[in-house]
Amino acid sequence: MFVFIGLSAFIVYATWAAFQGKNYWYGSYLSPFYSPELLGDSPHSWFGPKPAWWPGSMPWSPAFLILWAPGLFRFTCYYYRGAYYKAFWADPPSCTVTEPRKTYRGENSFPLIIQNIHRYFLYLGLCFLVFLSYDVWKALWFTNPASGEATFGIGVGTLVLAINVVLLAGYTFGCHSLRHLIGGFRDRLSGSPIQRKAYLCASCLNRRHMMWAWMSLFWVAFSDIYVRLCASGVWTDWRIV
Repeated sequence: MFVFIGLSAFIVYATWAAFQGKNYWYGSYLSPFYSPELLGDSPHSWFGPKPAWWPGSMPWSPAFLILWAPGLFRFTCYYYRGAYYKAFWADPPSCTVTEPRKTYRGENSFPLIIQNIHRYFLYLGLCFLVFLSYDVWKALWFTNPASGEATFGIGVGTLVLAINVVLLAGYTFGCHSLRHLIGGFRDRLSGSPIQRKAYLCASCLNRRHMMWAWMSLFWVAFSDIYVRLCASGVWTDWRIV
């Protein structure tokens, strides 16, 4: 029940936030739901404003261009599969509980066979860590109203975005597919000390994969809420440095 409520709440909020298309940036802060902003109206946009070819009858938001990638990375995650299989489909209803079926095909047939794309979305997930880390770097610079120059500083929002990257990195680097990619496919790691060390680090994170998954899920939503409320004038971003 808790898993059902938690995942449902995140899906509803993330969908709502993606369709807003506004209040997703505040000064040097950019919501992780919109990063990287490939096309948009904020100063963070890479390639300019909304494209002219976008159909006028369709709603527009910069999040539409990128949010599908981290979304599918989580949707196909090995931990989340077990979580929503049980919580949403009751498949299986519980551990050691039999199911009303004669055969079990697992994820070897359509539609569940598409879960195998997780290993490919891992590569995109690693790229998004780079983009979000760059956003933290940008969040360290604030425009001086008097001179118009960018000066170094740390705000509460800087820390919020930095924590988001740390939690997402813990979740991504503990991914089962990354653990296999690093060295899980080898029968003997003792002959490759660097690879063995990397494998042990990934394994250490993997042992708490559920914790990293939920903490990063909560914090990425909170990061968007923080930026959104600051942009709306509801919250004040306090400067620490």
